[in-house]
Amino acid sequence: MRLTKYAHSCLRVEHDGGVLVVDPGVFSDAAAALDGADAVLITHEHPDHLDLAAVRLQLDRQPFPIHGPASLGEALGDAAEVLRPVSVGESFTAAGVAVRAYGGRHAVIHPDIPVIDNLGYLINDVVYHPGDSLVVPDETPVDTLFAPIHAPWSKFSEVVDFIRAVAPRRAYALHDALLNDNGLGVLDRQYTAMSGTEYQRLEPGSRVDV
Repeated sequence: MRLTKYAHSCLRVEHDGGVLVVDPGVFSDAAAALDGADAVLITHEHPDHLDLAAVRLQLDRQPFPIHGPASLGEALGDAAEVLRPVSVGESFTAAGVAVRAYGGRHAVIHPDIPVIDNLGYLINDVVYHPGDSLVVPDETPVDTLFAPIHAPWSKFSEVVDFIRAVAPRRAYALHDALLNDNGLGVLDRQYTAMSGTEYQRLEPGSRVDV
């Protein structure tokens, strides 16, 4: 299975001839990530995880199912017919790849901001993408974790504890588009020193095999 890390929270998974894309958002090169997609996983409806214009454009070229929380239907609008609603704990297949859903709710940003639905996805039993949450999957340890290293809702100590709890063989940075070079440098050093695993931040377009 080959993974391509796009900017921010977007992954492209290629496996046995199928292409599965996770969270093609507006901070990513969503059009490139979606090219040839057989299915898409969306963790939640925020634009940095769902570039609706890019998704609609690709759907016009080549229809594909979108798997995600049922609440995505409203955000997708007239594209909602392709939504395959996913529930917490559900196992399903997308683009020929086994997926299991975890979590259910987005991390709290502030008590005054409503909490929306969010699903984390364990992909092919080896790769975990939590979306905007720090929910630890039952199947721990996982091989490869993509950890959200920075967000308005997160704190460094909580993310470190999340990575340690998942206890992956390796962890890659996720959700990092709001950081400048100074912040990236500081956090890279801190996560490398304290995460308890092999940590790395991939440049957009980097590919890894799992």
